[in-house]
Amino acid sequence: MSKPILVIKFGTASITLASGEPDVRIISEIARQVSSIHSQYRIIIVSSGAVGAGKAYIQDYKGTMTQRKAAASVGNPLLVGLYASYFAPNQIYIAQSLCERQHFANRNKFLQLKGTFEELWENDIIPIVNENDVVSDRELKFSDNDELATLLAVGFGAEKLMFCTSVGGLLDENGGIIRNVNNVNEVFRFVRTDKSFLGLGGMASKLTFAKLAARMAIQVVIFGMNQTDELLLALEGKAGTVIGAGKSTLSARNRWLGSGGLVSGTLHIDEGASKALLKRKSLLAVGVTDVTGEFEAGEIIEIYSPDHEMIAVARARETSGAIKENLKTVNFEVAHANDIVLL
Repeated sequence: MSKPILVIKFGTASITLASGEPDVRIISEIARQVSSIHSQYRIIIVSSGAVGAGKAYIQDYKGTMTQRKAAASVGNPLLVGLYASYFAPNQIYIAQSLCERQHFANRNKFLQLKGTFEELWENDIIPIVNENDVVSDRELKFSDNDELATLLAVGFGAEKLMFCTSVGGLLDENGGIIRNVNNVNEVFRFVRTDKSFLGLGGMASKLTFAKLAARMAIQVVIFGMNQTDELLLALEGKAGTVIGAGKSTLSARNRWLGSGGLVSGTLHIDEGASKALLKRKSLLAVGVTDVTGEFEAGEIIEIYSPDHEMIAVARARETSGAIKENLKTVNFEVAHANDIVLL
């Protein structure tokens, strides 16, 4: 059997000094600990920190979108060079992969990405992934690298997804780390709304994507790099917060579809349509109560129940305009059952 896939995401605050420069001590520890498990997993490292690494080279840096793009273009090679230098003593080579959301929204592009990663793994090379900040715009940006890591984990069928944070896990009201979580909805109340001094995401982001990953039968671990061998301990469930994996029998194609890809619009449906979806029926226009966004046939949409809960994602069979025009039309199919993934 092939080795299981492990996705590890390192946030800006967890690998960056207060000055914005990469923390070489942490990166060296990442390389050491990841190298020790390299033979057991097919590993993807999702690493933030490119903007922080490069912003010192941008004059009068104020964090505008253009300046962030420029800083990322400087910082990416610096950051990847550091990873390469610290993995090299362990005879492990790394590769850089800069992703955009279109690589996940288009099935053919996603399969090309997956094929490239599989070739890297066959050659014992670890891909280091970041968003392609240089060309991504606001509409196509990942919400943060938590989303990018989750899309990779879900789309590739990873066994585990690990989020490294500066605090080492999800903290309870007393500041202690919650070791095990079985229901993500029950722990959102512990989330602080402030963000780290450098990062875009926060704990709410991690829990949101952890919820999706858990639905797709992926165990999620939130950990830090402040203790000796903490990554290795977290992998064994001895440090950080472990969010239990649910059960899923989805095919590889439907896991990709269920990851959300690039969502182009939303549908709200009535109670009858909700029950029909649960019975694995197709979605008909007569069950749609509201259409939001503009999308073409074939694009990915989210489906919400009467209680405003997202219950499925689907590939639209018709355009948003056609659906609006046919809300009362009998047997007008909005999404085929084979293209609907229940969440």
